[in-house]
Amino acid sequence: MPAEERVPYRPLIRDLPPGERPRERLRERGAPYLSNSELIAILLRTGTTGENVLDLATRLLSLHGGLDGLDRASFPELAALRGMGEAKTAQLKAALELGKRLLATAPEARVTVQSPQDVANLVMAEMAFLEQEHLRVLLLNTKNQVLATKEVYKGSVNTAVLRAGEVFQEAVRANCPSVIVVHNHPSGDPTPSQEDVQVTSQLIQAGKVLDIELLDHVIVGRNGYVSLKERGLAFS
Repeated sequence: MPAEERVPYRPLIRDLPPGERPRERLRERGAPYLSNSELIAILLRTGTTGENVLDLATRLLSLHGGLDGLDRASFPELAALRGMGEAKTAQLKAALELGKRLLATAPEARVTVQSPQDVANLVMAEMAFLEQEHLRVLLLNTKNQVLATKEVYKGSVNTAVLRAGEVFQEAVRANCPSVIVVHNHPSGDPTPSQEDVQVTSQLIQAGKVLDIELLDHVIVGRNGYVSLKERGLAFS
């Protein structure tokens, strides 16, 4: 069986508590409070045998490195994935195109990050259950609106392998004044390690050289999230 098809079984969406179901969360809290995975799950509506629709959405985002990757993926490529097909692919492609057109006409519609909780709302459902560490960068404008989320690293996040240039590359291209780094702990415990603190210090210094401010480093896991800035770790 291909690697992309090996997914653990999780409960059906209808078996989840109401507060964890994407459609109910959208109704009660509003679309900005849903993760990318949850929004895509609402579009796709159904999963497959052994994989609920939220897991399907998470798998799509993981396989393609986020929304940008999904947007770049061809129609046949997406339609060929298990659980997709032409109808779901058409729905997803149409939604992505509408999002791009909306941003082109109404930049104020972008999600604004005002707290670590906002960051967690954007990425938790998508990243909390990943089996490897993924490091992503939220690119922000001067109003702290999220312009894009870029995955820049997959694997153990440590100072020996992580290059600051890779983290800030997209921010430099987009001329972003600030970024937020987020990565997951597959163990489920978001408590920062000493290595996490060292990586953060390294990125803060690199950002100063590039004149790009690292606003925060948020770690997510199945058991919640931790903001290094709130904890006073690496940030003075």
